[in-house]
Amino acid sequence: MPEAPSHPAPTVAAVLAAAVDSLGGTPRDGQQRMAEEIAGAFTDGRHLLVQAGTGTGKSLAYLVPSLLHDQRVVIATATLGLQHQLVERDIPALKEAARATLDEVPHHAVVKGRANYACLHRVREGAPDDQGVLIEVPEGTLGAEVVELRSWAEQQAADGHTGDKDAAPPHSDPAWRQVSVTHRECLGASRCAYAGECFAELAKEDAHRAQVVVTNHAMLAIDAIDGVPMLPEYDTVVIDEAHELTARVTQASTDELDPGLVERAARRARSHVTEDTAADDLSDASESLSDVLTRTEPGRIDSLPQPLAEVLAFVRDTARACLSAFTKETGGTEPDPGRQQARGLVDDVRRIAERMIAAGDTQVVWSSDGRGGPRLHVAPIDVAASLRDKLFADRTVVLTSATLTVGGGFDPVARSLGLAPGGDDWTGVDVGSPFDYARQGMLYVAKHLPPPARDGLGEAQIAEITELIEASGGRTLGLFSSRRAAETAAEAVRERLPDLDIWCQGDAQLSELARRFVAEPSTCLFGTLSLWQGIDVPGDTCQLVIIDKIPFPRPDDPLMSARQRLVEKGGGNGFMAVAASHAALLLAQGAGRLIRRTTDKGVVAVLDPRLVTARYGSFLAASLPTMWRTTDRDVVLSALRRLDADAG
Repeated sequence: MPEAPSHPAPTVAAVLAAAVDSLGGTPRDGQQRMAEEIAGAFTDGRHLLVQAGTGTGKSLAYLVPSLLHDQRVVIATATLGLQHQLVERDIPALKEAARATLDEVPHHAVVKGRANYACLHRVREGAPDDQGVLIEVPEGTLGAEVVELRSWAEQQAADGHTGDKDAAPPHSDPAWRQVSVTHRECLGASRCAYAGECFAELAKEDAHRAQVVVTNHAMLAIDAIDGVPMLPEYDTVVIDEAHELTARVTQASTDELDPGLVERAARRARSHVTEDTAADDLSDASESLSDVLTRTEPGRIDSLPQPLAEVLAFVRDTARACLSAFTKETGGTEPDPGRQQARGLVDDVRRIAERMIAAGDTQVVWSSDGRGGPRLHVAPIDVAASLRDKLFADRTVVLTSATLTVGGGFDPVARSLGLAPGGDDWTGVDVGSPFDYARQGMLYVAKHLPPPARDGLGEAQIAEITELIEASGGRTLGLFSSRRAAETAAEAVRERLPDLDIWCQGDAQLSELARRFVAEPSTCLFGTLSLWQGIDVPGDTCQLVIIDKIPFPRPDDPLMSARQRLVEKGGGNGFMAVAASHAALLLAQGAGRLIRRTTDKGVVAVLDPRLVTARYGSFLAASLPTMWRTTDRDVVLSALRRLDADAG
């Protein structure tokens, strides 16, 4: 029988062209250049930072060389939305298109945290309550959700599906916790009666067979930096939404401790320890911690005051004694999930208390007082060294985002990632954007307004917002530095422009607010940080983006202020390296909400005059899209009225 003809060795350009054609797209110079640069970085083993503006098609640009690379490539994203888009849409479409040029299309897989999969042990045996006793089904509405989720999980197992949370019927977080486990709660494949069917274990096995593995920043950090094996072996990684990497790595390395956690650990441990006093002592430690925290001011704690140091040592020591008092498991008996969960919780309390006591100069400890009561937090001040030593040292890393340059260059972001300024071990490439920002967009800075006040929006800012929105006929995305500012603006504009629908973050779920915003062009949507980066609304719906003030971190932000001080100790400019760089990236993200396709037009209005009057203003402005810039309000109002008339 004659052999099937084989294709010649495919090139990145050929596979990309086939994919773009198959998906009905058009070739883009930036996309082609990005794909070639990434393929070169893979070959040379050199780190690469690629800034690719919105509309470049960057996912295809890194997926094609990843598919053609001769070794496994891990792709890490910041958001579940992009991860879902890659796994469900982009990669399958690319693989289908690539069949015309490849003899064999590589396998791909997704790796998520264990809690994202249903646990068949918990589904079939029940979940422990606060005392560690297994409960068949909770009461009420929660119980009905759990019954539905259990039925779904069993069907997933019978059909050979993934058991992934994203595919589950609608449910609440408490219901999902009744059918899933965290990494610490898992009995382990060697001890679980249902390991052969385990969704998480099957996903892990699937990843070991894959050429392209999709995961998130947190999983990448746990695997590479914490040294906990979450991913199959790899030496090449692409990090999308890379402007978020340091924040996500920091978030993954942050721990919290509060009296409720300590008390819950004591309750869970009580039925599994040989001496009741061990759990009682841990409960006493919870009360002592509560007493000290009520007398601790919220904010950064540079040096633990004696009462706090003593109570943390009390928590650590009683947790350690409680661990020693746990009953021993008898060989050959069924593992007790309640015992395992309780032990893991007590060990978490011990580990976190110990970390806070030993924080030193590399960690920052702070206290907060939120809805759940006072609590302590601990996080690494700087993750650059960890990224340099544990990620970049052993692997080829490509980082990409629409916003990677700060102040006109790559150095600030590279430095935050642990890469040496100047590009000795990395290359920075800006492949541009398919958008003509100078013709499509206008950047207006309201120079005549007073500088923003600490106590929120003043009458001058509210009047400006109202006039801009009236001229644009609605069609406005308002990006505010605080929830209070967004709510104040929404309330004032509703009173002054009663014919327009003004929605504010918190009025409904964000997905529902975005749907309403898109459905009715004259609608306005006001909100805070999640809208600065997490919403995509092309077309007439959004012809005006209002930014109330430069988004510097709060002066009392424990982590940012600690980072500024660390830079200053090293002789650097802490404000520029931390606060201004943070603000520049967020400003670029916010301004990027306006132009989402080649036919979009509109205005970004910044109500903070410091963007053109302060010495650091040019640094911030250099990070923004190259829109036509003005401080003339009359010009802007006329432009908005024309856009409104054209949109009908």
